[in-house]
Amino acid sequence: MRIGSAKQSYAADAALFDSRTKKAWALIGLLALLAFPFVASEYWLYLACLVSINVASAMGLNILTGYTGLVSLGQGAFMGLGAYTATILQLRWGTPLLLNLLCGGAVATLAGVLVGLPSLRVKGLYLAIATIAAGVLAHFLFSHLPALTGGPSGLSVPPARIFGVDLDTSAKLYWVIVPITVLLLLGAANLFRTRVGRAFIAVRDRDISAEVLGIPLLRTKLLSFAISSFYAGIAGGLFAYFFRAVTPESFPLLMSIFFLAAVIVGGMGTILGSVLGAVFMTLVPELLKLVVGMLPLGGNATLVLSPVRTIVFGALIIGFLIFEPLGLAEIWRRVRRTFHLWPFRS
Repeated sequence: MRIGSAKQSYAADAALFDSRTKKAWALIGLLALLAFPFVASEYWLYLACLVSINVASAMGLNILTGYTGLVSLGQGAFMGLGAYTATILQLRWGTPLLLNLLCGGAVATLAGVLVGLPSLRVKGLYLAIATIAAGVLAHFLFSHLPALTGGPSGLSVPPARIFGVDLDTSAKLYWVIVPITVLLLLGAANLFRTRVGRAFIAVRDRDISAEVLGIPLLRTKLLSFAISSFYAGIAGGLFAYFFRAVTPESFPLLMSIFFLAAVIVGGMGTILGSVLGAVFMTLVPELLKLVVGMLPLGGNATLVLSPVRTIVFGALIIGFLIFEPLGLAEIWRRVRRTFHLWPFRS
């Protein structure tokens, strides 16, 4: 029984799906994900896998930036650590896929904790610069440890195997990448129903007040960096198995900017924003390919695409910060409210 929107117990108030409508939409979404591989072409399965990887990494960055208020431009580097760890384990010892992904997440977590150490003393732009420095260091290590990482030429990744089946196509990888991403999203959604997640939000809103209330700032910030980096490491391992190759150039600074743009465009501090932002920012380059391909550029189309993509990413960040700082998630909420109140909306 409800009085307005109040719940009778804390468990009901903290429920992940607190209404029949949300449960119904969750079931519809699950059924759609299960049916998608049977009706989609190879190209759309490729995009679905790529979107899922980007959603996982964007969710990790949103935990750090959107929920804890710590700006990072090192997400690409943490993905690289996860990708190289999973690849090296696969090549040298042939360990199972899930173990490689977890190890990649663990290595990225350790790196994230180290990078997060300055976060108690610096914040904002200075912290962003510190994370850029971490990315530069990671790129240097990827390029100058040929015995381990293959140097500038990188490493080729053999297809993962599960139950004797080679996961060498997007249709097969879909059944690994998408479920892992869904689990990561559910984990993030549950995280912010706990004391730890609420501590992240308190640090974001008023870090000094949070410390006065007994929240240890350094431990909380380092934990946020650790969880965010773990997500990036898992996404990096999936990236390696999906593209079957990792090189230092696979994880440039532009990748970190991409994920920051996804978080801003989607909506900082929301689970839905991570999903919408990653989907939107993944599809933008595909649309740009179509537009550039229609122009009479001949063989110069590829050379034009990269700078145009960078400009578009920057323009999207600026545009959403000015005109819709709450991102696509807020636009979606406004649409829902409009239909919810129709036809009584004035």
